[in-house]
Amino acid sequence: MGIFERYLSVWVAISIITGVILGLWQPEVFQQIANLEIAHVNVVIAVFIWVMIYPMMVQIDFTSIKDVGKNPKGLVLTIIINWLIKPFTMALIGWLFFRIFFVDLVDPASAQEYIAGMILLGVAPCTAMVFVWSQLTKGDPNYTLVQVSVNDLIMIFAFAPISAFLLGVSDIQVPWETLLYSVLLYVLLPLVAGVITRKILNNKSGQSLSTLLAKLKPWSMIGLLATVTLLFGFQANTIIAEPLTIFLIAIPLTLQTFGIFIITYAIAKWMKLPHNIAGPASLIGTSNFFELAVAVAISLFGLHSGAALATVVGVLVEVPIMLALVAIINRTPHWFNQPSNTNQLKSTQ
Repeated sequence: MGIFERYLSVWVAISIITGVILGLWQPEVFQQIANLEIAHVNVVIAVFIWVMIYPMMVQIDFTSIKDVGKNPKGLVLTIIINWLIKPFTMALIGWLFFRIFFVDLVDPASAQEYIAGMILLGVAPCTAMVFVWSQLTKGDPNYTLVQVSVNDLIMIFAFAPISAFLLGVSDIQVPWETLLYSVLLYVLLPLVAGVITRKILNNKSGQSLSTLLAKLKPWSMIGLLATVTLLFGFQANTIIAEPLTIFLIAIPLTLQTFGIFIITYAIAKWMKLPHNIAGPASLIGTSNFFELAVAVAISLFGLHSGAALATVVGVLVEVPIMLALVAIINRTPHWFNQPSNTNQLKSTQ
């Protein structure tokens, strides 16, 4: 592991502190960056995420994707966790904390909005950042692509009805532009760029691809750290102004994330999935598609609502928690079978 991967938690902590300090020092600059949006998708964040996941897209070998069908258990696990378990456990844990445990700390109207924001996070499985977490756990890039793609397809049909059911409202207007642009910017464009790059390098010397990936790896981590800095810079004033509220929301979100991970990882072990499939499968269910959740929260409850704040807190706690889960996965390969053969190609090693 390089210096970026070895001390990634340290760099992320520094990025969080830097983001908060810069956000307080130059709030107008961060506000201008935050306003650079297309359908609630921040263009600058999209560029940094693109930098993060492009190296993994280069590793994807379409000739090996057909092998995913030989071991569909990882896909089945991802679908069950994301759509039959996670949304409902998120609603339950939100209700427990804000209707029972924190009932004396939060007024009922705000509590209901916080629960709503948590539900919207729970119904939106992650699209982009999963590629980063998968790469950090040496996940199978071909299998991860299929897992993310299947979840994106299901999200088109399942997000609105599940959200409407759990929120108790009759109609959820899905911001289709947000969903479309996010998939386009975070998945499709870097995937196309990766395919083109791979094709060009395969026509050259056998070491061209591995040489390029070695050069790109630091940039992938730089993209992650820049994203963290911006996210915390955007919310610096909120973090300082409402620390108790953010702390209260973060507690159930953290427990939910670790709980879903433990359930998924345990089932993956019971199903005897290879480690490089079990890791990404567990991380897809624990991370969230925060752009979609934030956009819907703002549309339904307003920009300054408790629901919007809860989705933002989800963004803030996700990276540190996911790094902890990545560390757990990287320390437990001996619990699982040998890596899947879909990633045993010379070009993806």
